Amino acid sequence: MNKKIDCFIIPGEKNATQNRINVLNETGAVKNIFVLTSKQVRFKNAKSLVTSNIFSTQTIKLIIQKNTAEYCLLNLNSPFKDCSENSIVRLFQVAEQTNAAMVYTDYYELKKGQLSPHPVIDYQEGSLRDDFNFGPVQLFRSEVLKNFDEKEFRWAGYYALRLHASRMGELVHIPELLFTTEEVDFRKSGEKQFDYVSADAREKQIEMEKACTSHLKKIGAFLKPGLREIDFSKQDFPVEASVIIPVRNRIKTIDDAIQSVLKQKTNFDFNLIVVDNHSTDGTTGVLALYADVGKLIHIIPERKDLGIGGCWNEAICDPHCGKFAIQLDSDDLYADEKTLQKIIDKFYEEKCAMVIGSYLMTNFDLQEIPPGIIRHDEWTPDNGANNALRINGLGAPRAFYTPILREIKVPNVSYGEDYAVGLAISRTWKIGRIYEPIYLCRRWEDNTDASLDINKENEHNRYKDWIRTVELKARKKLVGSKQSQQEVNN
Repeated sequence: MNKKIDCFIIPGEKNATQNRINVLNETGAVKNIFVLTSKQVRFKNAKSLVTSNIFSTQTIKLIIQKNTAEYCLLNLNSPFKDCSENSIVRLFQVAEQTNAAMVYTDYYELKKGQLSPHPVIDYQEGSLRDDFNFGPVQLFRSEVLKNFDEKEFRWAGYYALRLHASRMGELVHIPELLFTTEEVDFRKSGEKQFDYVSADAREKQIEMEKACTSHLKKIGAFLKPGLREIDFSKQDFPVEASVIIPVRNRIKTIDDAIQSVLKQKTNFDFNLIVVDNHSTDGTTGVLALYADVGKLIHIIPERKDLGIGGCWNEAICDPHCGKFAIQLDSDDLYADEKTLQKIIDKFYEEKCAMVIGSYLMTNFDLQEIPPGIIRHDEWTPDNGANNALRINGLGAPRAFYTPILREIKVPNVSYGEDYAVGLAISRTWKIGRIYEPIYLCRRWEDNTDASLDINKENEHNRYKDWIRTVELKARKKLVGSKQSQQEVNN
């Protein structure tokens, strides 16, 4: 095989790095190897490429400048520990056969001495989140790199590059375990998922937003500011607001959730609709204790195939549902007795179709735990609807103008249903934000996302990427129709 690949790798321990260099050279496919380091380090049959920030635009452009082979292999996230000659050849074969802009693979993960498979997922048009896992190694067609021209980013250079590659061609996933890397982050999935909202990540997130916004403009999916506002005077409802709690087998927490609703102090009438999804642990008995409480509507659906989204549809279509439908998970509580009032005031203040609050992370005993307050500062009035396609969630509690939610409906799933609705609303309607914590989000062992294995984590990510893909297509269609109308008017 001709030497058609230039390799750019990050170093690990020096001997291990030299071993990787040797393996790459032995494949016969590699033309040049560059080790990206913060200072000059001597390696046999490789050159040091000094850079201060691996993921910056400056580094990406330096790589492009040094790349002279037909393909460019990048190993930037974590040093791979092992690969075979066949691994590199396989990358090249698939790249040649598919004419892909980039190829990536599944890999083995060495974790606390145990080797286990780590499958990744197929890239979709809506895979816009900046934490998409491409594994330790990606092979780019050099032609793709040469057309890369993005603004200077300190943190978002690589993210901008792979968005650029997705515009140039297909990002192809090889479902084969071709490399091995060592896992050094042993936190559970439920702990990792909030990294992007930490204060330390704010500068990085602003850059990621700029890169994503630039991408949306280039593919015709960017939404300009100026979304529609709501006239709330058109319909009559039995109450102003309904709190919606879907529940299944939460005997430990449902009473706390109910009490946090009943103690709310408002200048309007509200009720509580609990959709009991055929609980078997005694939750139904707890709800029965509130039979004489006029504010509580206890619904047990006839259907037994409902997820959380399906339970929401049962509640919002019930004749007892109010003008506004406000979320409360059966694990969680409102922060104080003013939460409902603050949410409804925000609806009228901003004439919006949806209101999203901020929340405090707590343990089961309601003691604050890291990362503390989740404010979702990445949402801005001008660009929140666009940035929503990049991030993994929109915040809590979520509240909706009921007629619009009845029109959109909630997907009948138990993960991502709220995100899908939020994206759909943000395409057309204004969303209001409350940046003070009005909600207590309990983290404990029974949370559905507390500790996911890799297959379940992939399932969740695949579904959310699909939601983004559908939304992206809808936005392209909307933007295209507006542009066509403008051309007609001109």
